[in-house]
Amino acid sequence: MKILIVSTVSGTINTFLIPHIKWLIEKGNEVSVASNYAEDIDDRISELGCTIYSVPFQRNPLKIENYQALKSIKQIVLNGKYEMVHVHTPVASLLTRFACRKIKGVTMVYTSHGFHFFNGAPMKNWIIYCTLERLAARWTDVLITMNDEDFDYGQKLTLRSNIPCFKVHGVGVDLNKFSPISREEKLALRSEYQYNPNDFIVIYVAELSYRKQQDLLIKSISRLQKNINQIKLLLVGDGELLETYKKMAANFKLDNQVEFLGYRKDIDKLLAMSDIAVSTSRQEGLPVNIMEAMATGLPIVVTNCRGNRDLITNNYNGIVVGVNDEKACANAIEKVYRSNKTRTIFSKNNINSIQTYKINNILSEMEEIYSNIFAEKTKLLGKKLKA
Repeated sequence: MKILIVSTVSGTINTFLIPHIKWLIEKGNEVSVASNYAEDIDDRISELGCTIYSVPFQRNPLKIENYQALKSIKQIVLNGKYEMVHVHTPVASLLTRFACRKIKGVTMVYTSHGFHFFNGAPMKNWIIYCTLERLAARWTDVLITMNDEDFDYGQKLTLRSNIPCFKVHGVGVDLNKFSPISREEKLALRSEYQYNPNDFIVIYVAELSYRKQQDLLIKSISRLQKNINQIKLLLVGDGELLETYKKMAANFKLDNQVEFLGYRKDIDKLLAMSDIAVSTSRQEGLPVNIMEAMATGLPIVVTNCRGNRDLITNNYNGIVVGVNDEKACANAIEKVYRSNKTRTIFSKNNINSIQTYKINNILSEMEEIYSNIFAEKTKLLGKKLKA
Protein backbone atom coordinates (compact mmCIF):
# COMPACT_ATOMS: atom_id res chain seq x y z
CA MET A 1 0.00 0.00 0.00
CA LYS A 2 1.21 3.53 -0.78
CA ILE A 3 1.04 5.60 2.41
CA LEU A 4 1.69 9.32 2.90
CA ILE A 5 2.41 10.57 6.42
CA VAL A 6 1.75 14.29 6.94
CA SER A 7 2.56 16.68 9.79
CA THR A 8 2.76 20.44 10.12
CA VAL A 9 6.46 20.52 11.07
CA SER A 10 9.21 17.98 10.53
CA GLY A 11 9.97 17.79 14.25
CA THR A 12 6.90 15.62 14.78
CA ILE A 13 8.12 13.08 12.24
CA ASN A 14 11.76 13.25 13.36
CA THR A 15 10.96 12.86 17.05
CA PHE A 16 7.98 10.51 17.19
CA LEU A 17 7.21 8.72 13.94
CA ILE A 18 10.40 7.12 12.61
CA PRO A 19 9.81 3.76 14.37
CA HIS A 20 6.28 3.75 12.91
CA ILE A 21 7.57 4.50 9.40
CA LYS A 22 10.21 1.78 9.66
CA TRP A 23 7.60 -0.72 10.83
CA LEU A 24 5.23 0.15 7.94
CA ILE A 25 8.04 -0.33 5.41
CA GLU A 26 9.00 -3.67 6.97
CA LYS A 27 5.37 -4.74 6.49
CA GLY A 28 5.74 -4.17 2.75
CA ASN A 29 4.25 -0.68 2.42
CA GLU A 30 5.69 2.22 0.43
CA VAL A 31 5.87 5.25 2.74
CA SER A 32 6.38 8.93 1.93
CA VAL A 33 6.38 11.94 4.26
CA ALA A 34 5.19 15.52 3.84
CA SER A 35 5.87 18.41 6.19
CA ASN A 36 7.29 21.90 6.50
CA TYR A 37 10.98 21.15 6.80
CA ALA A 38 12.00 24.26 8.72
CA GLU A 39 14.17 21.84 10.69
CA ASP A 40 16.55 19.37 9.07
CA ILE A 41 14.97 16.09 8.10
CA ASP A 42 16.31 13.16 10.09
CA ASP A 43 18.81 11.17 8.02
CA ARG A 44 17.06 7.94 8.99
CA ILE A 45 14.02 8.91 6.90
CA SER A 46 16.13 9.20 3.75
CA GLU A 47 17.94 5.98 4.63
CA LEU A 48 14.59 4.19 4.80
CA GLY A 49 13.98 5.18 1.18
CA CYS A 50 11.03 7.49 1.84
CA THR A 51 10.01 10.13 -0.68
CA ILE A 52 10.16 13.47 1.14
CA TYR A 53 7.86 16.39 0.28
CA SER A 54 8.30 19.91 1.60
CA VAL A 55 4.93 21.60 2.14
CA PRO A 56 4.70 25.16 3.57
CA PHE A 57 2.37 24.36 6.47
CA GLN A 58 2.37 27.01 9.21
CA ARG A 59 1.41 26.46 12.84
CA ASN A 60 -0.61 29.66 12.73
CA PRO A 61 -3.70 28.64 10.71
CA LEU A 62 -4.20 32.23 9.51
CA LYS A 63 -0.85 32.44 7.68
CA ILE A 64 -1.21 32.94 3.93
CA GLU A 65 1.34 30.16 3.28
CA ASN A 66 -1.27 27.63 4.35
CA TYR A 67 -3.25 28.39 1.17
CA GLN A 68 -0.26 27.26 -0.89
CA ALA A 69 0.12 24.24 1.41
CA LEU A 70 -3.51 23.32 0.72
CA LYS A 71 -2.92 23.24 -3.03
CA SER A 72 0.44 21.53 -2.69
CA ILE A 73 -0.74 18.63 -0.53
CA LYS A 74 -3.68 17.96 -2.85
CA GLN A 75 -1.36 17.65 -5.85
CA ILE A 76 1.03 15.42 -3.92
CA VAL A 77 -1.76 12.99 -3.04
CA LEU A 78 -3.19 13.01 -6.57
CA ASN A 79 0.14 12.67 -8.39
CA GLY A 80 1.48 10.10 -5.96
CA LYS A 81 -1.70 8.01 -6.16
CA TYR A 82 -1.58 7.38 -2.42
CA GLU A 83 -4.04 4.87 -1.05
CA MET A 84 -3.76 6.03 2.55
CA VAL A 85 -2.93 9.43 4.03
CA HIS A 86 -2.09 9.49 7.74
CA VAL A 87 -2.18 13.00 9.19
CA HIS A 88 -0.78 14.35 12.46
CA THR A 89 -0.90 17.77 14.20
CA PRO A 90 -3.82 20.24 13.98
CA VAL A 91 -3.07 22.49 10.99
CA ALA A 92 -1.71 19.84 8.63
CA SER A 93 -4.48 17.42 9.55
CA LEU A 94 -7.24 19.94 8.90
CA LEU A 95 -5.81 21.27 5.63
CA THR A 96 -4.97 17.81 4.29
CA ARG A 97 -8.36 16.36 5.12
CA PHE A 98 -10.07 19.32 3.45
CA ALA A 99 -7.80 19.17 0.39
CA CYS A 100 -8.38 15.43 -0.10
CA ARG A 101 -12.07 15.30 0.79
CA LYS A 102 -13.17 14.61 -2.82
CA ILE A 103 -10.29 12.36 -3.89
CA LYS A 104 -11.66 8.87 -4.37
CA GLY A 105 -9.90 5.78 -3.11
CA VAL A 106 -7.91 7.52 -0.37
CA THR A 107 -8.32 6.33 3.21
CA MET A 108 -7.82 9.30 5.54
CA VAL A 109 -6.35 8.43 8.95
CA TYR A 110 -6.03 11.13 11.61
CA THR A 111 -4.01 10.70 14.79
CA SER A 112 -4.88 13.37 17.34
CA HIS A 113 -2.00 14.07 19.70
CA GLY A 114 -4.45 16.04 21.86
CA PHE A 115 -7.53 17.99 20.83
CA HIS A 116 -7.26 21.74 21.46
CA PHE A 117 -10.59 21.60 23.30
CA PHE A 118 -10.71 19.81 26.63
CA ASN A 119 -12.27 19.99 30.06
CA GLY A 120 -11.23 23.35 31.48
CA ALA A 121 -10.25 24.86 28.13
CA PRO A 122 -11.34 28.43 27.27
CA MET A 123 -14.73 28.69 25.61
CA LYS A 124 -13.13 29.97 22.39
CA ASN A 125 -11.26 26.66 22.08
CA TRP A 126 -14.55 24.78 22.15
CA ILE A 127 -16.22 27.16 19.72
CA ILE A 128 -13.36 27.10 17.19
CA TYR A 129 -11.55 23.77 17.50
CA CYS A 130 -14.46 21.57 18.44
CA THR A 131 -16.46 22.95 15.52
CA LEU A 132 -13.56 22.34 13.12
CA GLU A 133 -13.06 18.76 14.34
CA ARG A 134 -16.76 18.00 13.91
CA LEU A 135 -16.58 19.41 10.39
CA ALA A 136 -13.37 17.54 9.50
CA ALA A 137 -14.74 14.26 10.85
CA ARG A 138 -16.85 13.90 7.69
CA TRP A 139 -13.61 13.83 5.68
CA THR A 140 -11.99 11.30 8.04
CA ASP A 141 -12.14 7.52 7.81
CA VAL A 142 -10.15 6.60 10.90
CA LEU A 143 -9.60 8.60 14.10
CA ILE A 144 -6.87 7.60 16.56
CA THR A 145 -6.66 9.20 20.01
CA MET A 146 -4.15 8.92 22.85
CA ASN A 147 -5.94 9.67 26.10
CA ASP A 148 -9.24 8.85 27.80
CA GLU A 149 -10.82 12.29 27.43
CA ASP A 150 -10.11 12.54 23.69
CA PHE A 151 -11.23 8.95 23.14
CA ASP A 152 -14.56 9.65 24.86
CA TYR A 153 -15.16 12.65 22.63
CA GLY A 154 -13.84 10.94 19.50
CA GLN A 155 -16.48 8.24 19.81
CA LYS A 156 -19.14 10.94 19.48
CA LEU A 157 -17.81 12.21 16.15
CA THR A 158 -19.43 10.99 12.95
CA LEU A 159 -16.74 9.71 10.59
CA ARG A 160 -17.32 8.86 6.93
CA SER A 161 -16.41 5.18 7.39
CA ASN A 162 -17.74 2.34 9.52
CA ILE A 163 -14.45 2.06 11.41
CA PRO A 164 -14.74 3.09 15.08
CA CYS A 165 -12.56 5.57 16.96
CA PHE A 166 -9.39 4.00 18.37
CA LYS A 167 -7.21 4.74 21.37
CA VAL A 168 -3.49 3.93 21.46
CA HIS A 169 -1.04 4.39 24.31
CA GLY A 170 0.90 7.22 22.70
CA VAL A 171 3.65 7.07 20.09
CA GLY A 172 5.78 4.62 22.07
CA VAL A 173 8.90 4.77 24.23
CA ASP A 174 12.20 3.07 23.43
CA LEU A 175 13.02 1.23 26.66
CA ASN A 176 16.47 0.38 25.33
CA LYS A 177 17.29 4.09 25.24
CA PHE A 178 15.36 5.25 28.31
CA SER A 179 15.97 3.02 31.32
CA PRO A 180 17.12 3.24 34.96
CA ILE A 181 20.84 3.41 35.71
CA SER A 182 22.91 2.64 38.79
CA ARG A 183 24.03 5.19 41.37
CA GLU A 184 27.59 4.91 40.06
CA GLU A 185 26.46 5.60 36.48
CA LYS A 186 24.42 8.59 37.66
CA LEU A 187 27.44 10.07 39.44
CA ALA A 188 29.58 9.52 36.35
CA LEU A 189 27.05 11.42 34.23
CA ARG A 190 26.97 14.26 36.74
CA SER A 191 30.73 14.49 36.59
CA GLU A 192 30.57 14.52 32.78
CA TYR A 193 28.01 17.34 32.78
CA GLN A 194 29.72 19.19 35.66
CA TYR A 195 27.06 18.80 38.34
CA ASN A 196 27.75 17.95 41.97
CA PRO A 197 26.78 14.60 43.50
CA ASN A 198 24.60 16.39 46.08
CA ASP A 199 22.73 18.61 43.62
CA PHE A 200 18.99 17.97 43.59
CA ILE A 201 18.25 18.14 39.88
CA VAL A 202 14.73 18.92 38.67
CA ILE A 203 14.20 18.49 34.92
CA TYR A 204 11.41 19.67 32.62
CA VAL A 205 11.73 18.76 28.93
CA ALA A 206 9.32 20.84 26.84
CA GLU A 207 8.93 23.69 24.40
CA LEU A 208 9.19 27.02 26.24
CA SER A 209 5.63 28.23 25.78
CA TYR A 210 2.46 29.42 27.47
CA ARG A 211 0.99 25.96 27.09
CA LYS A 212 3.90 24.27 28.89
CA GLN A 213 3.83 26.93 31.65
CA GLN A 214 7.46 26.91 32.77
CA ASP A 215 6.81 30.16 34.68
CA LEU A 216 4.89 28.21 37.33
CA LEU A 217 7.86 25.93 37.86
CA ILE A 218 10.30 28.85 38.05
CA LYS A 219 8.11 30.40 40.76
CA SER A 220 8.02 27.07 42.58
CA ILE A 221 11.82 26.87 42.51
CA SER A 222 11.95 30.39 43.95
CA ARG A 223 9.91 29.12 46.90
CA LEU A 224 12.26 26.16 47.33
CA GLN A 225 15.72 27.70 47.02
CA LYS A 226 16.01 28.37 50.77
CA ASN A 227 14.78 24.91 51.78
CA ILE A 228 16.82 23.01 49.18
CA ASN A 229 20.17 24.78 48.90
CA GLN A 230 21.52 22.69 46.04
CA ILE A 231 18.40 22.62 43.88
CA LYS A 232 18.93 22.88 40.12
CA LEU A 233 16.19 23.28 37.52
CA LEU A 234 17.04 22.16 33.99
CA LEU A 235 14.66 23.58 31.39
CA VAL A 236 15.30 21.61 28.21
CA GLY A 237 13.85 22.97 24.98
CA ASP A 238 13.52 26.08 22.84
CA GLY A 239 10.50 28.29 22.33
CA GLU A 240 9.08 31.76 21.91
CA LEU A 241 9.10 32.48 25.67
CA LEU A 242 12.80 31.75 26.20
CA GLU A 243 13.79 35.37 26.88
CA THR A 244 10.70 35.97 29.02
CA TYR A 245 11.54 33.00 31.23
CA LYS A 246 15.20 33.99 31.42
CA LYS A 247 14.19 37.44 32.70
CA MET A 248 11.82 35.87 35.21
CA ALA A 249 14.56 33.61 36.56
CA ALA A 250 16.90 36.60 36.83
CA ASN A 251 14.26 38.67 38.63
CA PHE A 252 13.87 35.86 41.18
CA LYS A 253 17.68 35.76 41.52
CA LEU A 254 17.75 32.16 40.29
CA ASP A 255 20.69 32.48 37.90
CA ASN A 256 22.53 29.72 39.77
CA GLN A 257 19.46 27.50 40.13
CA VAL A 258 17.73 27.64 36.72
CA GLU A 259 19.52 26.57 33.55
CA PHE A 260 18.16 26.88 30.02
CA LEU A 261 19.67 24.05 27.98
CA GLY A 262 17.91 24.62 24.66
CA TYR A 263 17.15 21.84 22.18
CA ARG A 264 19.07 18.68 23.06
CA LYS A 265 19.62 15.24 21.57
CA ASP A 266 20.91 13.73 24.82
CA ILE A 267 17.60 13.70 26.70
CA ASP A 268 18.22 10.15 27.88
CA LYS A 269 21.41 11.18 29.68
CA LEU A 270 19.91 14.36 31.11
CA LEU A 271 16.99 12.39 32.55
CA ALA A 272 19.27 9.68 33.88
CA MET A 273 21.35 12.12 35.92
CA SER A 274 18.29 13.96 37.30
CA ASP A 275 16.43 13.34 40.57
CA ILE A 276 12.88 14.26 39.57
CA ALA A 277 10.95 15.14 36.40
CA VAL A 278 8.21 17.77 36.36
CA SER A 279 5.50 18.90 33.95
CA THR A 280 3.57 22.08 34.71
CA SER A 281 1.69 21.99 31.41
CA ARG A 282 -1.79 23.45 30.93
CA GLN A 283 -2.75 20.81 28.36
CA GLU A 284 -1.30 17.62 26.90
CA GLY A 285 -2.17 14.78 24.58
CA LEU A 286 -0.09 11.98 26.06
CA PRO A 287 3.25 13.58 26.97
CA VAL A 288 6.34 11.78 25.71
CA ASN A 289 8.56 13.72 28.13
CA ILE A 290 6.71 12.14 31.06
CA MET A 291 6.80 8.66 29.52
CA GLU A 292 10.56 8.93 28.99
CA ALA A 293 11.00 10.06 32.60
CA MET A 294 8.88 7.13 33.78
CA ALA A 295 11.04 4.73 31.78
CA THR A 296 14.13 6.21 33.40
CA GLY A 297 12.62 5.49 36.81
CA LEU A 298 12.28 9.08 37.99
CA PRO A 299 9.67 10.23 40.50
CA ILE A 300 7.39 12.74 38.78
CA VAL A 301 5.32 15.81 39.66
CA VAL A 302 2.69 16.90 37.13
CA THR A 303 -0.19 19.32 36.84
CA ASN A 304 -3.70 17.89 36.72
CA CYS A 305 -4.33 18.25 33.00
CA ARG A 306 -5.47 15.79 30.36
CA GLY A 307 -2.62 13.52 29.34
CA ASN A 308 -0.62 14.08 32.51
CA ARG A 309 -3.27 12.41 34.63
CA ASP A 310 -3.50 9.52 32.16
CA LEU A 311 0.10 8.66 33.04
CA ILE A 312 0.52 9.73 36.66
CA THR A 313 -1.71 8.53 39.51
CA ASN A 314 -1.44 10.74 42.58
CA ASN A 315 0.76 9.21 45.30
CA TYR A 316 1.29 6.03 43.25
CA ASN A 317 3.95 6.92 40.69
CA GLY A 318 4.08 10.66 41.28
CA ILE A 319 2.23 13.66 42.64
CA VAL A 320 -0.54 15.50 40.78
CA VAL A 321 -1.08 19.19 41.60
CA GLY A 322 -3.44 21.93 40.42
CA VAL A 323 -2.70 23.46 37.02
CA ASN A 324 -2.06 26.91 38.50
CA ASP A 325 -0.91 25.95 42.00
CA GLU A 326 2.76 26.94 42.37
CA LYS A 327 2.69 26.38 46.14
CA ALA A 328 1.40 22.81 45.74
CA CYS A 329 4.02 22.21 43.04
CA ALA A 330 6.78 23.42 45.35
CA ASN A 331 5.46 21.31 48.23
CA ALA A 332 5.32 18.22 46.01
CA ILE A 333 8.91 18.66 44.85
CA GLU A 334 10.05 19.14 48.45
CA LYS A 335 8.15 16.03 49.56
CA VAL A 336 10.01 13.96 46.99
CA TYR A 337 13.31 15.58 48.00
CA ARG A 338 12.87 14.81 51.70
CA SER A 339 11.55 11.24 51.44
CA ASN A 340 13.80 8.50 50.11
CA LYS A 341 10.91 6.07 50.60
CA THR A 342 8.63 8.18 48.38
CA ARG A 343 11.29 8.38 45.66
CA THR A 344 11.82 4.63 45.75
CA ILE A 345 8.09 3.80 45.55
CA PHE A 346 7.42 6.26 42.72
CA SER A 347 10.45 5.02 40.80
CA LYS A 348 9.48 1.37 41.08
CA ASN A 349 5.88 2.05 40.06
CA ASN A 350 6.93 4.13 37.06
CA ILE A 351 9.26 1.39 35.80
CA ASN A 352 6.35 -1.06 36.03
CA SER A 353 3.73 1.31 34.57
CA ILE A 354 5.74 2.31 31.51
CA GLN A 355 5.70 -1.23 30.11
CA THR A 356 2.27 -0.53 28.59
CA TYR A 357 3.72 2.34 26.58
CA LYS A 358 6.82 0.70 25.09
CA ILE A 359 7.20 1.04 21.34
CA ASN A 360 6.59 -2.65 20.54
CA ASN A 361 3.20 -2.51 22.27
CA ILE A 362 2.24 0.63 20.37
CA LEU A 363 3.21 -0.92 17.04
CA SER A 364 1.03 -3.93 17.92
CA GLU A 365 -1.87 -1.56 18.58
CA MET A 366 -1.23 0.16 15.25
CA GLU A 367 -1.08 -3.20 13.47
CA GLU A 368 -4.58 -3.98 14.73
CA ILE A 369 -5.81 -0.59 13.51
CA TYR A 370 -4.25 -1.03 10.07
CA SER A 371 -5.78 -4.52 9.88
CA ASN A 372 -9.19 -2.93 10.40
CA ILE A 373 -8.44 -0.40 7.67
CA PHE A 374 -7.28 -3.05 5.18
CA ALA A 375 -10.34 -5.19 5.94
CA GLU A 376 -12.66 -2.23 5.37
CA LYS A 377 -10.94 -1.33 2.08
CA THR A 378 -11.23 -4.96 0.92
CA LYS A 379 -14.91 -4.98 1.82
CA LEU A 380 -15.53 -1.77 -0.13
CA LEU A 381 -13.61 -3.11 -3.13
CA GLY A 382 -15.72 -6.28 -3.06
CA LYS A 383 -18.93 -4.25 -3.12
CA LYS A 384 -17.68 -2.25 -6.12
CA LEU A 385 -16.76 -5.40 -8.04
CA LYS A 386 -20.20 -6.91 -7.40
CA ALA A 387 -21.83 -3.73 -8.60
